[in-house]
Amino acid sequence: MTQHRFFSVSLARLASWFFLLCSLFVATTASAMSIRELRGLELSDKKQGAIYVQYYLVGAMEGVLEANSQSVRSGAKPLICLNGRRLEPRMAKPLYDGELQRNKDLYEADMPVQLVMLNALSTAYMCS
Repeated sequence: MTQHRFFSVSLARLASWFFLLCSLFVATTASAMSIRELRGLELSDKKQGAIYVQYYLVGAMEGVLEANSQSVRSGAKPLICLNGRRLEPRMAKPLYDGELQRNKDLYEADMPVQLVMLNALSTAYMCS
């Protein structure tokens, strides 16, 4: 009986380690795309590269807006204030490109796209 009990505890411990390793694997593979990687994505497919980039930037924009909303709900000051102004998915790429043009000396190729998008949105939709 004690061997069986030890065996079941070991399986439970093994299962928890396996879950932890899988979680770490998923967490490391789901990292933010860099500026260099986004440029590479656009160039990788002549027909649909620009569409892939647009979808990624829309997702990054929505993620930044949601993170801003969450931090405001937690009591932080807002970084982005729409104040009734429109923000549409088609605006993601021009906002991103404009921020890179304005601050080309600030950004390195290995910096995350989300940082550029956050700065673009906080500049275009500044809180007073």
